[in-house]
Amino acid sequence: MTDEQTVACACGVAHGEERKAVGVDAGIKERNLKRLRRIEGQIRGLQKMVEEDRYCADVMTQISSVHEALRGVGRELMRNHLKHCAAAALTTPEAPAADAMYDELIDMMYKHAR
Repeated sequence: MTDEQTVACACGVAHGEERKAVGVDAGIKERNLKRLRRIEGQIRGLQKMVEEDRYCADVMTQISSVHEALRGVGRELMRNHLKHCAAAALTTPEAPAADAMYDELIDMMYKHAR
């Protein structure tokens, strides 16, 4: 293997290994799971609305609600990522880990800011 193949990603995991979150707060995890279960129920409600030919504007309102709920989960995950994964990578003396994290954060911002 070359050095390039063994360089760890921004979170410190070698390529090919399963990546796991670093420093997940149990309370935050439980709140996110609760939110996701609620969102799952909202999705089932949306399916029922479509099956029942409900008024399009009402369906669109519920879709907006689901989007906002997902954004809320995303904000919590981003906060945890910045607080733990990114902070660890950016404070490491190894430049490749910090550079990889900068790239990852830029990609995430552009991808999720839509």
